Amino acid sequence: MALIPFDDRDGSIWLDGEIVPWRDAKTHTLSHGLHYASLVFEGERVYSGVVFEGVRHTKRLRQSCNILDFDIPITDDEVEAAKLAVVEANNIVDGYVRAFCWRGSEMMAISAQQTTTHVAIAAWEWPSYFDPETKMKGITLDISQWRRPSPESAPVQAKAAGLYMICTLSKHAAEKKGFQDSLMLDYRGYIAEATGANVFFIDGEGTIHTPIPDCFLNGITRQTVIEMAKSMQIKVVERHMNPEDMASMKECFLTGTAAEVTPVSQIGDYKFTPSDISRQLVDGYENLVRGR
Repeated sequence: MALIPFDDRDGSIWLDGEIVPWRDAKTHTLSHGLHYASLVFEGERVYSGVVFEGVRHTKRLRQSCNILDFDIPITDDEVEAAKLAVVEANNIVDGYVRAFCWRGSEMMAISAQQTTTHVAIAAWEWPSYFDPETKMKGITLDISQWRRPSPESAPVQAKAAGLYMICTLSKHAAEKKGFQDSLMLDYRGYIAEATGANVFFIDGEGTIHTPIPDCFLNGITRQTVIEMAKSMQIKVVERHMNPEDMASMKECFLTGTAAEVTPVSQIGDYKFTPSDISRQLVDGYENLVRGR
C-alpha cells in the first residue's frame, strides 16, 4: 500500500475556529508544543457517521490540558460541534477523529504562560483494522525494555504527546523482531499496557484480569469493555499483575480506540489461544458501537 503523507491530502481540518483546506492547516516550526511536548490529544472513532463516546473524549481532552497547565479556549459543546463539522466536511462514515491542543510560538523556553492555546480537529476514513476472523487469530507482542513512569515522574493521567515517545521506541523495536506490538511494564515491574492500548487476560475459570491503571491511562474503550463484560456476567478483576502471571492465563486481548477489541496470541514467550470469551467481547463491542 502506498504511503499517503498526512500533510498532503485532500479534505478539511478544523483549526482555531474555522474549517480550512487540509494542506493549509499549519503551525509554526517554533511552536512550544513541538519543542517541549506541550500537546495533548484524543483519538476517537466514527461509526456510521457518529463519533463514539465523543463527550467522554472531550472531557478527557480538557482534563489533559488542565494537567499540563493550560485549557481548551472553547466550550465542550463547541468542541463537539467542531468534530461533527469535520466529519461532515470530509464525508466520513467510518473513520477516525483526532482532536488536539497545543501551546503556540509566542514563547520558546521552558516557561510558557503567555503562549496561545491552539485547537485542531482532523478526521479521515479508517475502517476496522481486521475482519472478525482475522482478529480471532490474535496478534503478537514483544516485551519492551521501556517502562511506564511513576505518577511522581510524569503526568501519567494526561493523554500527552511526550508520554508516547517510549511507545514509539517500543513498537519500533518489536516490529524489527517480527512482532506487531509491545507490552510495557511499569516502573515497579508490573504489567501496564501495550504501546497504545490496554491489556486484559482471561484465566481458565473465565475470569478477566486487567492491570490497575494507576500509572497509565484508564482508556475509554477499556472502561466500556469492562462495563460490557460485567453486563455479560463475566467477572472482571483489576489488580497489579506480574509478568509471570501470564503463564496461567488462557486468553489475552487489547482494547483501544484503534484496536477496539483485539485478541492476542503471544506476548514474549507466553502463548494464548483466543477463544469464546474473546469472541464474545469482539462481537459485543462491534454490536455496541454499531448500535445493534
